[in-house]
Amino acid sequence: MSDDGVDPERAVGVLVLAATPIGDPRDAAPRLADELATADVVAAEDTRRLRRLLGELGVSPRGRVVSYHEHNEAARTPDLVERLRAGDRVLVVTDAGMPSVSDPGYRLVVAAVEAGIRVTCVPGPSAVLMALAVSGLPVDRFCFEGFLPRKPGERGRALAALTDERRTMVFFEAPHRLDVTLEAMATAFGGDRPAAVCRELTKTYEEVRRGPLVDLVAWAAEGVRGEITVVVAGAAPVAASVADALPGIRARVAAGERLKDVCADVAAATGLSSKALYDGVLASR
Repeated sequence: MSDDGVDPERAVGVLVLAATPIGDPRDAAPRLADELATADVVAAEDTRRLRRLLGELGVSPRGRVVSYHEHNEAARTPDLVERLRAGDRVLVVTDAGMPSVSDPGYRLVVAAVEAGIRVTCVPGPSAVLMALAVSGLPVDRFCFEGFLPRKPGERGRALAALTDERRTMVFFEAPHRLDVTLEAMATAFGGDRPAAVCRELTKTYEEVRRGPLVDLVAWAAEGVRGEITVVVAGAAPVAASVADALPGIRARVAAGERLKDVCADVAAATGLSSKALYDGVLASR
């Protein structure tokens, strides 16, 4: 029995998640070309993007190429699992980076694991790790939050839940929403919170903008193009007193969270009394 709970003697096929370049095709791992050439099935987020990558790598796949994206993954996953059960090597690639990380793939991984099928990956480029590395912000502890909700209310609540997050935070965002997202972050975290906007990583026009959120909001208002990764510093050490903790609690409650739940959360993080926090908020109203 292997460490991941799969018996190699019983596993009938292999699911391979392969990282693809996030910009520069020269970043492709040598093993990626081998997997693309030899897989029985290549499931690609965008088959046109895949054809371009195949041309850049000089690879001709011997297996069947199928589309596998957010609009068809629910319907296509059972078929791919059957191919795996039949002994096929199924390779999943997305447009950039590692499948299942804010990209299609997670659903298939879960189904394969439940079926007792071996799952492995081809490591490679990561926008998350590269943005962290060049951000100039602490990298010893971090969390990946992916794309924030598009609707203002939901986005505000998601950010309010992160106001006390001590780890450096990494987000993906579309260029046409960057300015409103940075503005929402400045509202939730404070305009002086350090951050970095990483644009077009590994590409010709790669750019990293660093500074307090309020400055980045002004910069983004002029319009930004390309693939965007945002890195935001974590919160300063938690409040040492009930009075210091109250503004953050009120902000989270205003964003839609239950007062009792927020007080319990803050109490667990600070060691302060949940009852004292609750009473303090009520007394300040």
